[in-house]
Amino acid sequence: MRLAIWLVVIAVLLPEGAVAADFGSKGGPEPANIDQMTDLLREDPYDLELLISFGTSKGGSAGHLALAIRDDAPGDDLVYSANFYADRTRKHQSGFYTSDLMVGIPKKEYLFMTVSSIAETASFGLDFGEIYKRSVIGVRVRGIPASDKGALVAYFRRINADYHQRARNTEYHRGEIKYDYMRLNCAKTVGAAFKFGAGYKDLEVTSAKVLSGRRVVAAATANLPTEMAMKLIKEWGKRGYGMDVVLYKKYGGSTYVDPHEDEKVAFKDLPNRFPSVLSMDFRREQGAYEDFDNLFAMYLLYNLGKYSVRVNEQTMLLEIEKDKRSMAYPEAARLATQSARSDSENFRRHIPFSQSGTRIGETPDNTHLYDFTDKDARTTKP
Repeated sequence: MRLAIWLVVIAVLLPEGAVAADFGSKGGPEPANIDQMTDLLREDPYDLELLISFGTSKGGSAGHLALAIRDDAPGDDLVYSANFYADRTRKHQSGFYTSDLMVGIPKKEYLFMTVSSIAETASFGLDFGEIYKRSVIGVRVRGIPASDKGALVAYFRRINADYHQRARNTEYHRGEIKYDYMRLNCAKTVGAAFKFGAGYKDLEVTSAKVLSGRRVVAAATANLPTEMAMKLIKEWGKRGYGMDVVLYKKYGGSTYVDPHEDEKVAFKDLPNRFPSVLSMDFRREQGAYEDFDNLFAMYLLYNLGKYSVRVNEQTMLLEIEKDKRSMAYPEAARLATQSARSDSENFRRHIPFSQSGTRIGETPDNTHLYDFTDKDARTTKP
């Protein structure tokens, strides 16, 4: 009895951080086969992977965009991701990682790990451990010249140097170089690196305008993750580069609550929505997307799909849930265009119909990619 009382006393006196975290929470257990799954996926030839994260808000879910460059980290890809908190606001001066605007993160850490190698103040679910908060679509590209990869890395370093020096009015941004959700965000930084670094002269990278000198931004001219992704995929298609898609599916059991968020919601209960383009769908709270551009993006990414990867909730290991043949880009784009045009028109008619395209997410809150049974899944052993 005395021992039990002392155990209770010790538990009460332990600091908060000493309590063991749950699986899929910051500092908690993670899949034991991360290295094996990473090695398996790296057996395929690719040079870059564009990472499109799902949105987690009920309305206006734009998601996030980052770029992984192969072998820029030892035995791994290095993800370059715009730092949401590098905005120089007073709110983010302490308790947040703000040393760089473009954060370089090993991909296995960005997707799967629960401890950051960058800093204790790095954001779980954004800078590392993305799949515990939301699904991520990876567009893998092969055939990229080594010179382009080097130019992209150099440009991300240039953006960081501009941020450190508080530079203003560069070729890629007017005003001070710092994060801005609408004016200098994840999509714009990635797009700028391709346009000005790798020489994608025809790539459209817009600049959102501040109206009347106030913090009122013309959202219609902002760069959005899915829209930038579609522009880049089109550019890669024109260059004849090969592409396929991996869907890294959200682990649905994370009880972690981000302490920085005003609304305390566990990751498992956050929306997990395909990131919308700016359209009539953008503020849609529920139900399937119906706009042509969203349907085209979802159909195209499905057609390019090769793998879906998930955490098996019985074994807590990563596994390839299903694999399929990835279409070549011209065929994938042609079929996506045809299906999106037909389906969006039928949605406007408000009549029952069978959709001709297959979405990479059946609804904004559904990350299911392929039809599968558990016996189809492939698990790599730790």
